[in-house]
Parts: sequence; structure tokens; C-alpha cells
Amino acid sequence: MRDSKTKLRFTKMQGIGNDYIYFSTFGQWINNPEALAVRLSDRHFGIGGDGVILVAPSKVADAQMKMYNRDGTEGKMCGNGIRCVGKFLYDHGMVNIKEKDEITIETLSGIKSLKAYTTDGEVKTLRVDMGKAILDPKLIPVDLSGDKVVDRRVTIGMQDYRITCVSMGNPHCVVFVDSDIDNINLEEIGPLFENDPIFPERVNTEFVTVLNEKTIKMRVWERGSGETWACGTGACAVAVAACENGFCKKGDDIKIKLKGGDLIINYTDETVYMTGNAEKVYEGEVEV
Repeated sequence: MRDSKTKLRFTKMQGIGNDYIYFSTFGQWINNPEALAVRLSDRHFGIGGDGVILVAPSKVADAQMKMYNRDGTEGKMCGNGIRCVGKFLYDHGMVNIKEKDEITIETLSGIKSLKAYTTDGEVKTLRVDMGKAILDPKLIPVDLSGDKVVDRRVTIGMQDYRITCVSMGNPHCVVFVDSDIDNINLEEIGPLFENDPIFPERVNTEFVTVLNEKTIKMRVWERGSGETWACGTGACAVAVAACENGFCKKGDDIKIKLKGGDLIINYTDETVYMTGNAEKVYEGEVEV
């Protein structure tokens, strides 16, 4: 047990409204990030955020990203978070943008490549190679038969839905709806999807409306966090699902409109590219 409190430096960052609290472990020690995430993510009694992300040393990449939801559970991947990790490295002089505009980040979902774009010499936008979309139900995972779960009818919470399931490092369930998604009660429906037995590792759920073949509007319920303003892996899953259902075309840039802003997703046979902003909100010091 420590006999005194510890001061930790942090950076609050957001990618289209998906905000996390970032700690570098290159020069400071954090021994209980799960508890830290629960305490600091609270928007009334903490700093406020969708969770905590550690920027740590890596033997195989420029840095390692460790992500914790606001309920303390560890996530394998965060699309908006990884862009902010990239900006974090550039902003703190750990990588020089004039010498290197492409970097790699180690995650629990593998090593991801990022390309940085600058405005007035500052990194503002990053493109992430998110890797190949996973459609095999066993690997997502979702307890349904077949090679894919595309436009499959299921019953969740005593109501029928047609779902498409994709993994982008995290499991996602995409539901296409014709009605106004702003009127969907995600606080009620989201937990029913998240905790349904067909999803053995729980699931992130996206409710989406296709506006045209290159534009989609979505809301997301994230496992362990609830409704968030944005979800990068979710936006990728939505683009993949839209192409698999014939609403959009592979290889096209697809604009995904979220509560916090827009992401551009490009789904190919080899990988999924995600492009979006990364912003520093402020830096500070917290005593724990």
C-alpha cells in the first residue's frame, strides 16, 4: 500500500467526440488502470471521458496502446482512440512529423499502421489501416451458424431484428433501420443487445440509416461504456455491413455520420481504412 498519493500527468483528447484520458507510461508508473478508468471517467466526480488509454513502450511498434472502458474492462481496440495515440506521439515529440509521417501502434488486436496529415505543421487528421474485416461468426464471436451473419433475423429482448455481425478487433452488431434513429431508446435497447446470450463476449451495437450509397448515419451502444458520441471500429463495421448488404460499394469512400462528427471509411478485400480527426482538449495533472 502506498503511504502517499501520486500525481499523474494526463492529456484529455477526443476524436469526433469519443473522448479519453491519455497517460504516458514512458516516464510514469500506473499499476491499476482498471480502477483509474472507473474513477476518472466519471463526468461529475472525475475528469470525464469514455475511458482511459495508456500510451506505453513497445518492442515491435512505435508505441503500445492499452485501452480501458469506463467500467474498468479492457478493450482490444478503439478506432478513435488510436488516432489520438498517434497525435499524442507527435505532439509530445516522441515522433517527428518532418522525419516520419507513418507510424505503427501495437494493440491487443494486432499492430496497426497510421498515416498522419498536418495543418499548419500540426497533426490534425490520421488515417488508420484497421486490418481485414472479420465476418466469420466463430471469430467475432456470435453464436450463430454459417460463414457470415448478414441480414440475419434474430430475437433480442422479445423483439425481432435483422442483424449483420462484423469484428474489427471488437465484436459489432449492425442493425439497419428505416425510421429516425434519433428516436431509438438506446438506453433501453443497447443493454439488451450487449448482454444477449448469442454474444459470448458481449457486443457493440450500431443502429444505422443509409442516406445514400456513400453516406450513412449511425448511433452506437458500446459494451462497457453505453452510448458514445462516436466509435471508430463501429463506423468501420457499419461500412463493411453496408457493402455486404448491397447498400454501398467496396472501394468507395463512405462517410459515416456520428453524433460527434464524421469519419471516412474505405472497405476493400484486403483491409479497412478509417480517416478522421484527433484533437487535444487539455493537459493536466491528477492526484490519485
